[in-house]
Amino acid sequence: MPPVDLTLRREKEREKIKHQLSSAHEARFESIEGGEGRVAFVDRDGCIGCDQCTIVCDDKAIEMYDAPLASPILETKSNRKAKIIRDACTGCRLCILACPTDAITMIDR
Repeated sequence: MPPVDLTLRREKEREKIKHQLSSAHEARFESIEGGEGRVAFVDRDGCIGCDQCTIVCDDKAIEMYDAPLASPILETKSNRKAKIIRDACTGCRLCILACPTDAITMIDR
């Protein structure tokens, strides 16, 4: 079996997600104000670190970082959260639609 080109696989996944988001959430997408005067914001408590927002972000405006685990009961080596890079964010709103926990909103720049 030939090795999988992760860059190609990620690009195909990005396009698939974008297509699904645009058709399934068209009305919601139109109701969210975006654009140059707006920037995405991640609610740290709502973010589950699923990485879906980074997959759909064409602007490379979202990065994942390790955060302390909020619950002492769970034991895990990594508790990742998303963080918006404000200067790179164009306000396209795709990350909002990709977020399964609605942890991302748009705020004024």
